[in-house]
Amino acid sequence: MLENIRENSQGLVAKIILGFIILTFAVAGIGSYTNSVDTSVAEVNGQKISQQAFDQAYQAQRNRMVQQFGEMFDTLASDPAYMANFRKGVLDNLVNEILIDQSARDLAIRVSDEQIKETIRTMPEFQVDGNFDNNRYLAVINQAGFFQSSDFRDYLRTEMSRRQLSQALVTTEFSLPYQTEQLSALQNQTRDISVATVSAEQFKATVEVTDEEINTYYMGNQARFENPEQVKVEYVALDVDKLSQGIEATDEEAESYYNENISDFQQQEQRRVSHILIEFGDDEAAAEAQASELLAKVNAGEDFAELAKAHSADAFSGENGGDLEWVERGVMGEAFDDAAFALASAGDVSKLVKSDFGFHIIKLTELKPTQTTPFVEVKEEILARIKNDRAQEQFFELQQELARVSFEFPDSLDDAAGAVDGEVQTSSWLTRGGNPAPFNVPAVIDAAFSDIVLTENLNSDIIEVSDTLVMVVRVAEHKPAAVKPLTEVEAQIKTQLVNEKASSEAQTLANEMVAKLQSGESVDSQLAELGAEFTDHANTARFGSTLDQAVVRKAFVMPHPEGAPTVDSAELANGDLAIITVKAVTAGEAAVNPNLAEQKASQLAQSAYQGYVDTLRASAEIKQRQTVQESNVF
Repeated sequence: MLENIRENSQGLVAKIILGFIILTFAVAGIGSYTNSVDTSVAEVNGQKISQQAFDQAYQAQRNRMVQQFGEMFDTLASDPAYMANFRKGVLDNLVNEILIDQSARDLAIRVSDEQIKETIRTMPEFQVDGNFDNNRYLAVINQAGFFQSSDFRDYLRTEMSRRQLSQALVTTEFSLPYQTEQLSALQNQTRDISVATVSAEQFKATVEVTDEEINTYYMGNQARFENPEQVKVEYVALDVDKLSQGIEATDEEAESYYNENISDFQQQEQRRVSHILIEFGDDEAAAEAQASELLAKVNAGEDFAELAKAHSADAFSGENGGDLEWVERGVMGEAFDDAAFALASAGDVSKLVKSDFGFHIIKLTELKPTQTTPFVEVKEEILARIKNDRAQEQFFELQQELARVSFEFPDSLDDAAGAVDGEVQTSSWLTRGGNPAPFNVPAVIDAAFSDIVLTENLNSDIIEVSDTLVMVVRVAEHKPAAVKPLTEVEAQIKTQLVNEKASSEAQTLANEMVAKLQSGESVDSQLAELGAEFTDHANTARFGSTLDQAVVRKAFVMPHPEGAPTVDSAELANGDLAIITVKAVTAGEAAVNPNLAEQKASQLAQSAYQGYVDTLRASAEIKQRQTVQESNVF
């Protein structure tokens, strides 16, 4: 059969078909190389926002929310509608930033090199003991992904340009003295009022609620009566900390460890060096030539410090003759360290050194020898380290064994627990958010609610909760999301409807009495029948009153009385109705309050800035290319 296929494939027709197939793949392949896929999430006046930029902004904002709200944010994150608005907010902020950048360029807003340098010098992130430290500066920006100081300066220039534009907007807003005086007078105003409270409770006895009304409310508000999906899991956990508690280590082992790892307990040799940095720029060869010329001048005896001041791209150290102060290995990069620590004595100068920052000329100015911490001072630390190291070794071995046994015996955790000398534990009821540790880790919840656990009723794969904790879970009990039966919530609904109807009847009665009072009639007898009466509250203040805030808010929006008191009603939080009369208004003192003026100016500034951004958005061409989904950021 195979021989027939081989012979038939040599025919003319087969070759023609094969040729078409090859051509099809070739054209498709060329198309894949010549047509790039646009993965941007939005475009603002022709400038694209990449998926990567959105992902970074989303994750940064999410981390801030987690730090601010803790486990509460897990609950919020379980709401798809909330997260959709959250993602939209992140994208809107990115669009606003681009619009501000474009506007700053159009307005020719510039930030000078001197401004940038002074800003960096005063940033607390780069200071040690209150003074700018160049080593810390270079190390921090390197860790942040800015491998050349010019990259960080460009980033800072953009941020400062945005701030300059926003400051230009907000600082133009101010509060005039008369505005502050008016606001102060309003805040200090007092009113003489009378309040009568009509209790809704007395109407409940006569309220009737039918089964049809209860059923209608139930059918129209089922989301309010839904129990979230819940799961209770059995689990076996491996924890390095618990493993280390059962491990012993002797003083002799600690001393042996100390001798074998003496470098861990030494303050490594430090060197004070100066350098001249020539950045690559657009022409690396030209930069190397310039650096070589400077090295020749140094070797010829010209003053290193003066050359650093005049030519070093590292402006901060350059101002101090290139001084980087004391450096340790690992701060400046491998190439720089190798050259700096190869210098034998003070005054020695290196050859040209190429690093991620550019070309360096390094001079050793001072040397500190290695210092060793005595054994007795670090013995307890070493004992703890030995125990932890041994626990880590056990942890990795047992982790593999736990994964193997839980997979081979997927219908129970008993074998897995026995294999690692652990125990099967049971969690409390878990939801998709807001659980206690370690069930607040997304990987654990994803596994607990996965199909393999819930549907197939098998053990989960091993879950890495952290570097020191792993676990395997299986379902113990499961409650799907479901609307509570009507019988379970009928009493709750009836109470709700009774309260609403009673409050409505109280409101109707209050409206009738308000109308009578406005026409000059008395309602004292009617109030007496309801067990209520007017109580006077003279000089009621807008802030700090002991009265119900619903009453105070209503009283201070009611018109000033002209001849007769003004009358209105307000619903209280408990469903009761308050009938309010304003008898007199006493003007407040227009006190001079700098804080109030500042607060008013701040409100005006925020409004002005938002108005400017809204204007930019209204005139901009903004295209959202795709819906930003949760899956984009994980």
